[in-house]
Amino acid sequence: MYDKAGLALMFGMPLLLVYVITIIQDSAFQIVNENKISILIINKDKGAEGEKLIGLMEQSGLFQLTRSNELPNDAIGKTLQEKSYLTGLYIADNFTEKITEKATLVSSTMMDELGLAEGADLPKKIVLPALEFYYDPVLQDNYCLSIINMIDAFLKSIEGELFINQMCEQLGLEDSPKQLKEAMIENRVPIKRMAATTSDSEKIPNSTQHNVPAWTIFAMFFMVVSLGNNIVKERLNGSFVRLKTMPTSFGVVLGAKMLIYVLAAILQVAMVFSLAKLTFPALGLPELTMPNNVLGFILVTIMSGFAAVSYAILVGTMVRTQEQSHGFGSMSIVILAAIGGIWVPSFVMPEYMQIISLISPLNWCLEGFYTLFLRGGAWSSLMPTLGALLLFVMACLTFTFLKLKKDKII
Repeated sequence: MYDKAGLALMFGMPLLLVYVITIIQDSAFQIVNENKISILIINKDKGAEGEKLIGLMEQSGLFQLTRSNELPNDAIGKTLQEKSYLTGLYIADNFTEKITEKATLVSSTMMDELGLAEGADLPKKIVLPALEFYYDPVLQDNYCLSIINMIDAFLKSIEGELFINQMCEQLGLEDSPKQLKEAMIENRVPIKRMAATTSDSEKIPNSTQHNVPAWTIFAMFFMVVSLGNNIVKERLNGSFVRLKTMPTSFGVVLGAKMLIYVLAAILQVAMVFSLAKLTFPALGLPELTMPNNVLGFILVTIMSGFAAVSYAILVGTMVRTQEQSHGFGSMSIVILAAIGGIWVPSFVMPEYMQIISLISPLNWCLEGFYTLFLRGGAWSSLMPTLGALLLFVMACLTFTFLKLKKDKII
């Protein structure tokens, strides 16, 4: 008889975990990577430059603008808390006036320095009205700074255009502003977005390509609970001793048990990846794009399964009771997952934690899937990961053999 509840937990819980975590993390991921930035605009400017700034923000495609010009600036914070806006921008009523005066000051100063407008009545130092940027306190500082830098780039574009206009006006060049602006645009240095990859067919990383492999690996290693308990139970009730009386070696029996669980791990991967591939787009999640290196994917899956099962066998062999197996096994997997980049990608960790993450076998498995899904799946990049997993499996089985030998079970 087989344990129906146990099988349901082994296959159903990982699937539920992958769906829930991917949906949650994808929403957070899109805030800073895919979705437009929601921003509330209050434009009190009486001139044209405030509208020009708003137009540049719209043309960038980075912002989802909502205008509410009747709001006073002291009500923006309350509005952000009550509504779904993450950020807000207040443009003062004298924005155009002051930014134009600044352009006049700069151009007149330059003309005076060049001796083209000697004795010109230069305006006094201009104090520009600050653009007031409001943000939800849950947003991280680097995210807010990125938005501010984008707005600052638009402001510099407006100021540059005003400066050119003022210079040409003072020099009596009526047609030059348009020609100068076109020349500046045409000669702008292009910036190409290039993903670091060894394959031309690599896709841009998304939350699905992280969470599906990551939490499937976590589920595979969590078999340490069921398999470890099973080994402890068989050792305590004398099953190991009775197996020695059979006309075969104990290694064959243990190897058969290991293969069964590896097969279960492979079925976990097949089920989770297949359902994610078929259903994620319908849920509004990024599509799971399978790697081109199919053989590499199969090998990484198999080696990950062997690593998980060999670790479970080692834990079941080393501990003395089922309670120890359950407690140590589950807690060790949670810790190894945390430091291995399953919950939080290791590249966002402090440098010393990135070094510590290298001891986690879950990190090696995840790096194998990262290589396949995000870096083109070149064999030269896969071999170190596969080699590390093979050494881990051999080490676990060696310690298992020595412990069983010491206990005179084999």
